Amino acid sequence: MRGWPVTHLDARRGGALLALLAAVVVWTEAAGSLPGLGGRADTAVAVCVLMPATLAVAWLAVPLAGARRLLPAAVVLLVAAFTFEAVGLDGFFNAAKLCAYVIFGFWFLELFEVLSWVVLVAFVIPWVDALSVWRGPTKVVVEEHPGLFERIAIVFRLPGGDASASLGPPDVVFLSLFLAAAARFHLRVAATFLATVALLGLTLALAVVFDLNGLPALPAVSLGFLLPNADLIWRARPRRQGTGVAPGQG
Repeated sequence: MRGWPVTHLDARRGGALLALLAAVVVWTEAAGSLPGLGGRADTAVAVCVLMPATLAVAWLAVPLAGARRLLPAAVVLLVAAFTFEAVGLDGFFNAAKLCAYVIFGFWFLELFEVLSWVVLVAFVIPWVDALSVWRGPTKVVVEEHPGLFERIAIVFRLPGGDASASLGPPDVVFLSLFLAAAARFHLRVAATFLATVALLGLTLALAVVFDLNGLPALPAVSLGFLLPNADLIWRARPRRQGTGVAPGQG
């Protein structure tokens, strides 16, 4: 089990995080009143701007992943989120949900003693997600209760009207878990974030091109962790003698 390199935000990173959260709030509230783009332009905005900017909250918050009392903090944020919803503050609702899922993902990592456990999860969850989207609970929620899905999902509001792209809670939780794992086990945090965002963008684009109701996002999240860190993960594997070679800082 490796220690955390840092457990607090410096002033520059903290300021960037607050500014980004403010931008998420403002955009969610204002996007509907902007001129609509439609078609491929909407997809480009979601893939190239909205998704990377929104998910960068998890990347900027990674130093907090080693802090204490993360689970209570996630619960408080979730309660705050649904309080914002009750009073009609959609932007704060979306931002608070995002923060709650990110913090929960950081806390979830505490259950994993070694890197190999995280890698195992990264190999397993894409298959579980694909089955859920194909014939499981995700399919039921998306097709039969779309309002519920939008309520619990992170929404990337598109300009004009009420159109939006969305990511479910597990997608954000595991993205946050893998980013935190990359920091804790001295892998490549920035490369993990960039690869994950690129693959999520590709997933969204494919869903639009083929006019699908949705595609599983966790394969993109898992590959975004595994691909840029494959060499370091391999070098960190346990040896027969029971010792491991610590990976270098990426």
